[in-house]
Amino acid sequence: MTTPRSSAKYSNPDASAATSILPDTAPRPEDGAASNRPGVKAATQLRNVAGRATETYTAYGVTENFVKECSKQADYSIPQAADGNAEVPKTVDGEDLGVGSGWWHTELGLKPTFSTWSQVTMLHIYLLSVRFRCLPASISQTWQQHLLDHFFYDAENRMLISHNMHARGTRNKYLKDLFIQWRGLLAAYDEGLVKGDAVLAAAVWRNIFKADENADIKGIAATVSYMRRALKGLDTLPDEAVMTGELGFGDPKAEMDLVLQRSKMMDLPFKDGAVVNEPVAAQS
Repeated sequence: MTTPRSSAKYSNPDASAATSILPDTAPRPEDGAASNRPGVKAATQLRNVAGRATETYTAYGVTENFVKECSKQADYSIPQAADGNAEVPKTVDGEDLGVGSGWWHTELGLKPTFSTWSQVTMLHIYLLSVRFRCLPASISQTWQQHLLDHFFYDAENRMLISHNMHARGTRNKYLKDLFIQWRGLLAAYDEGLVKGDAVLAAAVWRNIFKADENADIKGIAATVSYMRRALKGLDTLPDEAVMTGELGFGDPKAEMDLVLQRSKMMDLPFKDGAVVNEPVAAQS
């Protein structure tokens, strides 16, 4: 993905790919191209008239909504945070343990903690960042930076409200560590996209599953499939549609059906760790 999109249409909202990126208000077949939708058309006209002067304001508002969408995927709460005298439960690693629901917590078994929330949120922010790289060079960096800024604003606010982390110095330390994690996963996921699903799965295992040797391999595979599907959905959208912010992530649960299907490659013979393609017998 290296060039801007300008004329693609929205993916079919009735497709079986439940995790595709879809607009909040999906177009009906008779609506025609996405670029003719009122919201997209108005955004395009405003950009043409105002030029770059309004770009940073547009990017700021839209990316704030994007981060809210990313943040809710593995959201959690800590009921005891409102009571200064209440004791907050801890994980074996000493993290504050909250309450959460949804696929990432219930299906994958990820604990409702700040680290789980941040890693899952950063995964979704990464997906959007990949698509933002395809925007025109003059605005691409602006959109990526605002997206990242909003995430760190949200993370710091969560430290303060949910974890009673009132010392700015302590929050800054955690934010610095979080930024280092972001840079690491950025490189790891990029490598996985280029080198294949095995490498991407290893990156997901290290970041989302904390390199847990007991992690469910099917859950890792479903996460990789979810990422691929979401990136494909984003790839089909024109720039104008992406920049309206009218997008939402689908339910990753549907990916499990695909993961549980037996691969045809499993039936091929192996030799020295490689698949042997047996010659087809000649027909008489």
